[in-house]
Amino acid sequence: MTTQMIVRIDPTLKNKVSNFAKAEGKNVSEVVRELLESYVKNRDIGSYIDDLWSRTGTKIKKQGFGSDDIDSIIQKVRAEK
Repeated sequence: MTTQMIVRIDPTLKNKVSNFAKAEGKNVSEVVRELLESYVKNRDIGSYIDDLWSRTGTKIKKQGFGSDDIDSIIQKVRAEK
């Protein structure tokens, strides 16, 4: 389910956004949704960390390492301290 948001902006800005959106084959609502999603994503540290772990895990798997390898490496590093 979605909800509606009313935002007041300068008419010149609205026209520019509308023109850019139209050139991209989008409507203003799509552009605003994308901007708001990006705004929240860039400030949501939990999502950032989840994404970081996901990218790191993907790279580790591509290199042929498994979870046992990772546990072993972590234990080795902790023992060195």
